[in-house]
Amino acid sequence: MDVRIGIQNSPRELGFESSQTAAEIEQAVAAALSGQSALLKLADEKGSVYVIPAAALAYVEIGSEESRRIGFVA
Repeated sequence: MDVRIGIQNSPRELGFESSQTAAEIEQAVAAALSGQSALLKLADEKGSVYVIPAAALAYVEIGSEESRRIGFVA
């Protein structure tokens, strides 16, 4: 799952591939934004964990679950 996170007052976005499903990511973001959790914690495919304060979230983009293509794409 491709995830992009915008952080307030930061010119760059945080982007990574996650092994979590779209529903799991959406649930974690909703919990952080509703105040149930002060932090948004997501893990990528390599095992790294990203912890972002909920107050600093600008946007979260959850991409499609797409398998990697082999070869050249025109």
